[in-house]
Amino acid sequence: MIEDSCVPDPRGTLPGRGASVHPTLVCFDLAVRRRAFPRAFRAQGPLDTAALRQYLEQITQ
Repeated sequence: MIEDSCVPDPRGTLPGRGASVHPTLVCFDLAVRRRAFPRAFRAQGPLDTAALRQYLEQITQ
C-alpha cells in the first residue's frame, strides 16, 4: 500500500505491511467486494485498487 493505493509487489521488496490474494480477477473482485484490503492493511476508509487490478489483468492474459 502506497498513499492509500494498493499496488502490486511481486518481488516482495516494498516496505510495510503486505496482503496476499490469488492472482485471479475472481479472487480480486471478491476481496474488493468484501473490503478485505482495508482490513488487511488496517486502513481507514476505501483504498484505490486500480493499479493492482491492471497488474492482474496483464498477468492473467
